[in-house]
Amino acid sequence: MIEENVVIKTEHLSKEYKLGVINTGTLRRDIQSHLARLRGKEDPNSKIGSNSYEKGEVFLALDDFNVEIKRGERVGIIGANGAGKSTFLKLLSHITAPSKGKIQYRGRIASMLEVGTGFHGELTGRENVYLNGAILGMSKSEVDAKIDQIIEFSECEQFIDTPVKRYSSGMFVKLAFSVAAHLDAEIMIMDEVLAVGDMKFQKKCLKKMRDLAVEEDRTILYVSHNMDTIQELCSRCLVLDHGKKVFDGAVEEAIKQYLGGEKDDFISHDYTADKDDRFKENVRHHAVNLTRCAFNGITSNLFTDDEKVPIALSWENLEDVENLGVRIEIDDYRRYPVTSFVVRNMYSGKKGESVSQRFLLDVSKLSNGVYYTRYIFFRKAKGSRVDEDVEIAKGLVIRRYNHAVEHEAWLKTWGSYMSDGVELID
Repeated sequence: MIEENVVIKTEHLSKEYKLGVINTGTLRRDIQSHLARLRGKEDPNSKIGSNSYEKGEVFLALDDFNVEIKRGERVGIIGANGAGKSTFLKLLSHITAPSKGKIQYRGRIASMLEVGTGFHGELTGRENVYLNGAILGMSKSEVDAKIDQIIEFSECEQFIDTPVKRYSSGMFVKLAFSVAAHLDAEIMIMDEVLAVGDMKFQKKCLKKMRDLAVEEDRTILYVSHNMDTIQELCSRCLVLDHGKKVFDGAVEEAIKQYLGGEKDDFISHDYTADKDDRFKENVRHHAVNLTRCAFNGITSNLFTDDEKVPIALSWENLEDVENLGVRIEIDDYRRYPVTSFVVRNMYSGKKGESVSQRFLLDVSKLSNGVYYTRYIFFRKAKGSRVDEDVEIAKGLVIRRYNHAVEHEAWLKTWGSYMSDGVELID
């Protein structure tokens, strides 16, 4: 029996599929495919770029998956296509059965796994609301008490008595989400469906899910490839890879792992000697070739409180250079720019010269976390007022911690830059 505060628990959950079975839709095509395989030739009915499998080969969509989810948690599930995200939700929703292991859950589940799930095309929007309520075990009077809220939230009042087969995909999502959010289900499952709706309604849905989790102790499972919505909604995140759970924890760390961040511990890098895949974009274009970046004179990339970041960049001139500038960009864990340090007209020199320049960056306004630097050299194009970018390179990783800023005082969802330049005016 699962603990009282746990609403979902899986133990050694696995789902496997047998692949390689020919089924192209017609007997003629099946025979063509079978004869091609016997002759060792390419299947004439296979899709371009698709994988081929031997008959009876087993594919593990979910492999020994163990997780506990508590009441009121907002859990994001991320991973590449084929990682097992949708398979887990389908198992939880009883759309398919596990091959091994078991699932335990407490409460009713409302699922939105694809547009139109649980709707009957010939029934009207209103009739489908009652149908979904009945599926969840609610009586007609219980649905009656919520029907007006559902219709109002869905923004489909004008078409609520129209058969849903005439609805657009956006209208489907609006009504389906409204039904899932307002009917009495303790667990809500959302699988990428909000991407179909417009941005305004998507924001409305995210706010509603947060409110349900906080105010009504609903549990939310949310799958998306949109890291912004994952960050905005979720309080916890799972990362899946080839059917296995590879991370379970803080949203920021999960996104960082999913995106494949650089290592956090190196303090220098030689672009000309190291073949590490962390640095693929060497600066070698037009004017200069970046050869090295380093934290100057220190042995750690952790910067606390008001410490400034000393960075040294070394490069070679590929031609005569005039008025060379550099932009040192600071990106957050999603690789979105947070801020930049721009130095214009810092250097002029001759072809073949080797140069080293030191910089001191004030990062005291950055909130706690991990940041990524990138370096962009530029110069003013001849006869033009427009600055010309020379090239861009991945750089050193900065780990930032401010002892004076507690987690409760500054949440990551507020942003990465801590602005305090505000005055009270009487």
